[in-house]
Amino acid sequence: MTDSAEALERRIDELRTAVRRAVTVGDRHRARTLRGELRRTEQEWDEALDELAEQALQQAATPQAAPRSPRQSHAPRRSAEASPPQQRGGPLLPLREQVHQALTLLAAPAAPRLVIAVHQAFSVGDMVSARLTSLRRDEERSFRSAPHARPYYLCSALTADLLAPARGLLAVSTWPMARRIIGPLSPRVDFLTAAIRLAEHVQRLTEPTPAATRLLWRFAANIPGAAADADTMAATAVAAAARAELDIHAEADAAHRAAAARRAIERLDEAEQLFGSRLRLVSATGT
Repeated sequence: MTDSAEALERRIDELRTAVRRAVTVGDRHRARTLRGELRRTEQEWDEALDELAEQALQQAATPQAAPRSPRQSHAPRRSAEASPPQQRGGPLLPLREQVHQALTLLAAPAAPRLVIAVHQAFSVGDMVSARLTSLRRDEERSFRSAPHARPYYLCSALTADLLAPARGLLAVSTWPMARRIIGPLSPRVDFLTAAIRLAEHVQRLTEPTPAATRLLWRFAANIPGAAADADTMAATAVAAAARAELDIHAEADAAHRAAAARRAIERLDEAEQLFGSRLRLVSATGT
């Protein structure tokens, strides 16, 4: 963990304590101000984590560059509605199915770097961030030309205020609208949700790969009480600590997302509900 990320984590802990104190004494104005600063700091932390994930992917790239065997290159494709990724050794899949598997495991919108990290931890084959960006555009073109022709689409998460595409966050069209909405608390809620899902998946593996263990540790390092250090980290402890914090934020986040989801369903067409509104502001009260 870099010094920058560690400093951001300390600041996040300080802000959460300050928010709780402000709420306890009934100082709504200060609580609102602190929450805004907390959201900005958490966003900076997310960006720092993405940089760490990219560094880890680069470091791990060399051992995984071996050519595929003939058996692997001719392996049959799995179905589009595949289950979450399994440990390495399975057949290779088309890129959109690989992304779908990673997102299904996380059960929350995710940035391409996290999708790549999950894929590397649990699946075979290479992913390139730039291809994920063009893939989402291809999915939108496909839906607009032939709506509902596919069982699912890789779409955008939507911002709660503008119902516009949330920058860099991928989602799955079959998820409920509320899950694809990003409100003020959603980045932290989605982070905790992903941590729980990853921990549960690691628990099911007989022998987790080093990449899977590293990925879980990166989550655990940013959840209070998840692990004292890498040597003592247990997937069960990570999941329990994540659930404990999730209980604090889940209700407020769900309410915010549900309200925005209702607006999206009422005011956006089918394509915009998946890929966002770019032409107008969709306010909470306006027409």
